[in-house]
Amino acid sequence: MTTGTTEPGTKAPRSGGVQSIERAFGLLETMTDHGGTMGLSQLSAESGLPLPTIHRLLRTLVDLGYLRQDTNRQYILGPRLIRLGECASSTLGVWARPHLESLVDELGESANLAMLDGDQIVYVAQAQSRRSMRMFTEVGRRVLPHCTAVGKAIMAQMPEHQVREILRRTGMPKHTPSTITDIDEFRKALIWAGEHGYAMDEGEQETGVRCVAVVVPDVPTRLALSVSGPASRMTEEVVERVVPLLTDAAAALARDLA
Repeated sequence: MTTGTTEPGTKAPRSGGVQSIERAFGLLETMTDHGGTMGLSQLSAESGLPLPTIHRLLRTLVDLGYLRQDTNRQYILGPRLIRLGECASSTLGVWARPHLESLVDELGESANLAMLDGDQIVYVAQAQSRRSMRMFTEVGRRVLPHCTAVGKAIMAQMPEHQVREILRRTGMPKHTPSTITDIDEFRKALIWAGEHGYAMDEGEQETGVRCVAVVVPDVPTRLALSVSGPASRMTEEVVERVVPLLTDAAAALARDLA
């Protein structure tokens, strides 16, 4: 526990908070934003914390199993975080389920909740369309963000340098003839999503599938809701109807999670 003074270049703890805990979780979140692997000096530069402070916090997290250190002295997110993440994802799915089912009732197409986990999009909840021809995404499935509407919606809210870092690590592999593989073209898609408040997947992950997504606002993790269906049914008129319903559902979910 710290005293009432703070180190230069660092934030004071929230009222009633424990500074060391806030800093430790801040470091874990910073590592997550950078793909799960970082060195001591890089963490210091990103967090603004002194090297001795970071080293002490990292050693504690290593001892607890929340971090590992590889042979190059890089720190890596550890296996004990998996259990926490699985439980949190399950809880998110419970909260999201009523909102997803409401979207299916209104629109007739499948609805999903997804999150950015490291460099990948992971689907954490879904309500399936009741139509015979429908889109099905397995909960727990991981995909790259550049070819999904949820990935675009989330990345449109991120600083450009973080987006470029993710794309540098993952590449932009082509899944269909429509997949965006040029970083400048992708940046234009993110600007469009930021201006319009939603993102589109025009058959970029799976041919013949159209998906619309919006971010879940004001939550501590990067989440997005989406509605997807066959492109033949997801017409421009349907998309115009989907967007406000998705936006309302995302706002309602954010209130539930507050």
